[in-house]
Amino acid sequence: MPAMGRNYVIAGAGISGLTLALTLAKFGATVVVLERNATIQEAGAGLQISPNARRILDRLGLSDALTHVALEPAALDTYQNGRSTPFFSMEFGPIMAERFGAPYAVMHRADLAEALYRATRRFANIDIIFGVRGWDVVSHARGVTVVVDEADGQSRTTRANAFIGADGVHSHTRRHVLEGPDAQFGGRVAWRTLVPAEAVSSVIAMDRVSVFFGSGHHLVCYPLPHRGQVNLALFLPGKPEDNPRKPSLKGKGSLGVILAAAGESWTPWPLYTVTTPVWHRDNIGLIGDAAHAMVPFQAQGAAMGIEDAATLGPLLVEHTEPEAAFARYAAIRQSRVGRVARLSASNGRIFHMRWPLSVARDTVMQLQGPRAHLKRLGWIYGYDVAPAEQTQ
Repeated sequence: MPAMGRNYVIAGAGISGLTLALTLAKFGATVVVLERNATIQEAGAGLQISPNARRILDRLGLSDALTHVALEPAALDTYQNGRSTPFFSMEFGPIMAERFGAPYAVMHRADLAEALYRATRRFANIDIIFGVRGWDVVSHARGVTVVVDEADGQSRTTRANAFIGADGVHSHTRRHVLEGPDAQFGGRVAWRTLVPAEAVSSVIAMDRVSVFFGSGHHLVCYPLPHRGQVNLALFLPGKPEDNPRKPSLKGKGSLGVILAAAGESWTPWPLYTVTTPVWHRDNIGLIGDAAHAMVPFQAQGAAMGIEDAATLGPLLVEHTEPEAAFARYAAIRQSRVGRVARLSASNGRIFHMRWPLSVARDTVMQLQGPRAHLKRLGWIYGYDVAPAEQTQ
């Protein structure tokens, strides 16, 4: 399905936007990506890439680059509040690739963004414009017209077959172009930081993800060996305007060691979600967080955006009318994304259970065994968004 002569404009050079740019470019389309930042910039720290997303990235030629910067954890260890030994472990490691055809990996968000960016540089038909001050898009019968205000104050006008907003949770495309809703704050803040691996290697395994459950909070830790660091994400109740120097949480045992290592280096990240039935109108559509930002308690936010890109790209090439491609894409994606979002929200409630409900939760986890998630989450990890022949 060659797409020579077709042009697309993508707002946002994040993970979803760059994945879509690569997908379209491999079919021969010309792609312009608009990015407000001066360089590729991924806020945050760690990122989990499950087999359903890794399979897509591998097909785009990123396997070697990601293997170099990622850790494939042997397991996920779960700790009860204040305990120094895990009460339960989920097996990851080789069995994930054996069962689902691709590994489960953790990495730094910036490393994935850099790998995607480097891959785009191999395509002459991808142009990324950095430092964009603003843009306007108008849809018409023959496509879209986009007026871009560049960093130097100059303006350029671009015509394209379609415009895709991959511009994140507070998407300008969703709110102002498609007249959709604002993102909704859910009452939680993720506190994120990186610490030297040697500062915490005595209390958590350096080949595993470690999760500490507490009453009303939880902490996720995983090593980033490529950087010699450990990613920490601490989830607490809070408000967007709360911005002290560090979260107000004390811990003992292993948790205390980890919190002490982090000190006052935390950065708050308020958790917003997006729910909108309108993912497209005419020749303009949405992907990733712009369409369906969710809480991160199943670690599928980036994966869903990657799946979006791998679904929409071939559809835009297959259909001569972009509106038909967007409609088919929404029909395919909305039910799956909604199911993942509901599971993520449910996990957030389960992770933060207080005594005595937490005792029942922990007992159920232990009774299920270390491989129960392979069946329970198989619908997520085993999902193949596009057969191999579609990506050739």
